[in-house]
Amino acid sequence: MEPNQKKLEEISKEKTLILIKPEGVMRQIVGELISRFEKKGLKIVGLKMIWADEEMASKHYTDSEEWLLDTGTKTYEGYKEKGITPPLEPRDLGLNTRRKLVEHITAGPVIAMVLQGAHVIETVRKMRGTTNPVKADVGTVGFDFTLESYELSDAGDWAIKNILHASDSVENANSEISIWFSDSEIFDYNTAIEHLLYSKDWQQHSKRSKQ
Repeated sequence: MEPNQKKLEEISKEKTLILIKPEGVMRQIVGELISRFEKKGLKIVGLKMIWADEEMASKHYTDSEEWLLDTGTKTYEGYKEKGITPPLEPRDLGLNTRRKLVEHITAGPVIAMVLQGAHVIETVRKMRGTTNPVKADVGTVGFDFTLESYELSDAGDWAIKNILHASDSVENANSEISIWFSDSEIFDYNTAIEHLLYSKDWQQHSKRSKQ
């Protein structure tokens, strides 16, 4: 069978937005985090440092009723599961979460990246680990680089410091990328490893020569 070039391109050119949050920049682990992505085989097609203002942060963290209720309800149920009386109603909890997220992302410069590669959205989410670092698997960014937990962040009234933001769907990735990057800041170029990852041609070059 012939390779399905259209499908190969669709899969291999999937993109996601990554933000190394202010605590990651201040910890000076940017190089370590980028190295993990590159060693995995993911390609950086956009990269910059930016200190977001409240307007940009507000675009990233929507204040739509759907988001506020969904986020607030999860927080509300989380309190109940722990046997704690929720301090606010779901929507107000959503507003409080958004306030902390905006304060957090504007607290210092972030490194914004667009990564490209096969299954990049799912891959990076796994590399980051669960949103609550204390429950993240060993070897993930959340486990390896922070002692943070929801209990700690709730007690301190700050957004959870889990080092990385990573888009959770193709739709959200496209939306978030458009907030942080213009089209001219995203580049299309070839890397040496792509020949190995997304083509059968390398097999011909690696066959043992016959005398």
